[in-house]
Amino acid sequence: MTWILGHILAVGIGISLGLIGGGGSVLALPTLVYVMGIEPKSAVAMTLVIVGTVSLIGVIPHWKQGHVNLKTAFIFGSATMLGAFAGAKIANLPFITGSLQMLLFAVMMLLASGLMIRRGAKSTAKQPDISEIYTKPICKYCWLWLVSEGLGVGILTGLVGVGGGFAIIPALVILGNIPMKQAIGTSLVIIAANAVSGFLGYWGEVSLDWNIITSFIIAASIGTVLGAYLSQYVDGKKLQKYFGYFLLGVAALILFQNRGILEEFKSKRAAGNNSNYQQILRI
Repeated sequence: MTWILGHILAVGIGISLGLIGGGGSVLALPTLVYVMGIEPKSAVAMTLVIVGTVSLIGVIPHWKQGHVNLKTAFIFGSATMLGAFAGAKIANLPFITGSLQMLLFAVMMLLASGLMIRRGAKSTAKQPDISEIYTKPICKYCWLWLVSEGLGVGILTGLVGVGGGFAIIPALVILGNIPMKQAIGTSLVIIAANAVSGFLGYWGEVSLDWNIITSFIIAASIGTVLGAYLSQYVDGKKLQKYFGYFLLGVAALILFQNRGILEEFKSKRAAGNNSNYQQILRI
């Protein structure tokens, strides 16, 4: 039953990618950890393979329609790939525990859900201009902002496995100055490149279950095709608000599951303060 439930959710991962253009990694990681019972560090690496492969498959129709900007993908993607590899290496440091990764992942989910709820609320009233949702920075050389944001998104990808589509698409539109349709297709190329780079950072450091990876890729790919079909009849933008609330609930659950690390941090801080107080008394 666990195996069946996990793969039903994997189909849902693909549907979210095909229907609303995002949400893959934020569903994949908790599914692998809490349903399939995989250790967080291994689950992050497996998520990178699954989401990266499915995103690469999703590039095909965008490529045929001419909605992929290779120049922008190279500029932004080079920075994100470097960041993803660095993030993966940071994740392998001894003090980065699986619980800490899940805690950081939950924070990213809260951010993603907030953006989706905000965008979904605006789309129900009118077709929003992306500049109304994301504030454009005052910059003379926006490509420098593009590279710097790419590094940040890449580090998060390698560290906690998030694809970063919720941050990549607005960056491409506002800073890269490309149309929305091109931004969606280009973001899939960048997510796939991030996944490869981040995975290389984990290679040889964690154990991987290739059977689950393969079956999840197949299930998510089926979901992507189904999501693309449903997008003809369902307004994915209107669904973003409800999907955002769903992510909000999942993030709250992950925070509750990993509340122990916060209590541990508080106890260590209290112990450290007590030690400092004792040293002051000796002086």
